[in-house]
Amino acid sequence: MQFGRVITMKNKENWSIEIRPMSGWFDLNFREIWRYRDLLWLFVRRDIITVYQQTILGPLWYVIQPILTTLMFTLVFGRIAKISTDGIPPTIFYLSGVTIWGYFADCLNRTSNTFVANQNIFGKVYFPRITVPGSIVISSLLKFGIQFAVFLMIWAYYAFKGTVTFNSAAFVLPLVVALMAVISMGFGMLFSSLTTKYRDLQFLLVFAVQLWMYATPVIYPLSSIPPAYVKYIQLNPITPLVEAIRYGFLGQGAFRWAGIGYSCGFAAVIFLIGLLVFSRVEKSFMDTV
Repeated sequence: MQFGRVITMKNKENWSIEIRPMSGWFDLNFREIWRYRDLLWLFVRRDIITVYQQTILGPLWYVIQPILTTLMFTLVFGRIAKISTDGIPPTIFYLSGVTIWGYFADCLNRTSNTFVANQNIFGKVYFPRITVPGSIVISSLLKFGIQFAVFLMIWAYYAFKGTVTFNSAAFVLPLVVALMAVISMGFGMLFSSLTTKYRDLQFLLVFAVQLWMYATPVIYPLSSIPPAYVKYIQLNPITPLVEAIRYGFLGQGAFRWAGIGYSCGFAAVIFLIGLLVFSRVEKSFMDTV
């Protein structure tokens, strides 16, 4: 089954619609996404409403999840394993990592299931398929915003006590969130395209995201890594982003503009690859999904 792009043309008498198949890896039309912006916001609203539909606590899970995770990390890694937090109180240290990483992992896991989860609607009507992963990334900002507000409230307590230090690096937060969104969407579109044929990748991704977290300084500071392994951890494009937030809000971390630049370059490359593969697969995925 082939899907094409809908193009509106005006002739001398009336408006007509021409449907033609897309061809080529670079046959992308970003103007079309803008024409479907109302549908994009409709998907955003759907994602927000249906996540905790028919639950007792509803949106309170946005707050409960990071707090429970932080408490578990504090007990296991702080009290039992006694992993260093560079003198930062374990609660705020782990909460900062959990909050930032949570947005990235949530976007990646949900966008990676785009084709399989939406095959029914994709098979019935045409619209730019990229609006679905785009809506996931946007709707996840609400969850991140609530969790970050909780982080700020706890951070304010420790800041008042003088145990954490705020500096100007904290103002890179919007850039960090944008890079998290772009990287997760790039990987998500790539995995979503591949899982139309290879469903095993869905199970592999669950373990990959968990391992990725341990390869990111979420539960440990970068300074605690043996020097021989630091360069490998820094190859992780998420590492400079987590460290930047920690440095900005907690006063500890390895903030480097070169690291942010590396994350920007990685984000551009993986998003382009994911977009091209996604665009290629959307033409015929209904034959294999």
